[in-house]
Amino acid sequence: MSPFVASTAARRLTDAEKAQFGERGYVKNLPVFDADVVSHLQQRFDELWHKLPDGTDINKVNCWHKANRWAYDLCATPEILDCVEDLLGADMYLWGCQFFCKLPGVSTDVPWHQDAQYWPLTPRETVTVWLALYDTDDSNGAMRVVAGSHRTGMQQHSVVHGEQYVLGQAIDESQFDTADIVTIDLQAGQMSLHDDRLIHGSGPSLSGQRRVGLTMRLSPTRVQCDLATWPNFEAYLMRGQDTYAHNPQGKVPTGDAVPTKMFPLSSEFA
Repeated sequence: MSPFVASTAARRLTDAEKAQFGERGYVKNLPVFDADVVSHLQQRFDELWHKLPDGTDINKVNCWHKANRWAYDLCATPEILDCVEDLLGADMYLWGCQFFCKLPGVSTDVPWHQDAQYWPLTPRETVTVWLALYDTDDSNGAMRVVAGSHRTGMQQHSVVHGEQYVLGQAIDESQFDTADIVTIDLQAGQMSLHDDRLIHGSGPSLSGQRRVGLTMRLSPTRVQCDLATWPNFEAYLMRGQDTYAHNPQGKVPTGDAVPTKMFPLSSEFA
């Protein structure tokens, strides 16, 4: 059996979920994989993590899909792409694939930010898939979002200092209504989707339980990267056609390697 056989509960987005994404900037608790595949994903996370050079922070390693066929194939899971297609349309490409983990005893804080602040992409239309490898909630530092904030435009980011922060810039809470904060709690094997302009962040893990997710960044083919800022950017067409040809096309990997190049702006965290 393929390790990426989706759950029988996996489905397309409902009309209500598509409307929610437009109005609130996210949807969550979308079923993707059952327990047997989740177990495989957890095992592979540990294997890939230990392939990295000693001392490497896996949170800062991007573009696994460019180096590793297993990661590429996971990103190409049809049931995942179905949901993204419901938001972006049929012509879309993958450009990012990154693990985000919080381990017991490691306290980190991701301050409020908008992903689009760090990405040299025009227009701003990226959808991020956040696939949970372990259960995640407030106790172990789940992502929190400010519902509807993607419709308020880009917000001012100020410099923050402190070893507990994994970002060097943050949006102050005075810039939004804290009543709009929603926790993206997920069961292992579920995913969420969020807009690249949505304000979000996460607190430290306090429960002693792992929080691990894999993000996949997908954009419609009309989105163009500024190659002067990100010269090694590549687009991997996942569905449809690329009639724009704005971006260099990536070559599908064949081996089990780990990435050696990262996004040049190191503050790409979720």
